[in-house]
Amino acid sequence: MAKLLLNLRNVGDDESAEVGELLDRNGIAWYRTEPSPWGISNGGIWLRENDDLPRAKTLMASYQAERGQRVREERAAALRDGSAETFGSVLRRRPLFVLAVLLGMVVVSALVLLPYFLLRG
Repeated sequence: MAKLLLNLRNVGDDESAEVGELLDRNGIAWYRTEPSPWGISNGGIWLRENDDLPRAKTLMASYQAERGQRVREERAAALRDGSAETFGSVLRRRPLFVLAVLLGMVVVSALVLLPYFLLRG
């Protein structure tokens, strides 16, 4: 019976491709299910054989540790050379968008807190 190794919610195409390559290199049979068009299912990477799960989890743990370190280093390098997207850079590039989002956050917060203030008296 198949076992889910990786839920593809918030997983980029590059990461899912790297996981597939990792499983292929290590001789683990797998398949991928795509997300549903209506957002009900996020898709996943599944192992065909239950017996491969412990080895695949060990491989995933080392892969995720390596990827995490690599991504942190890339982010630090982007911050050093000024190419990283920051709040300030988005504010300079798209000020109306940032103000609209902040205004939306204030409106939603006010709507959420309105019953509390009305019932409080």
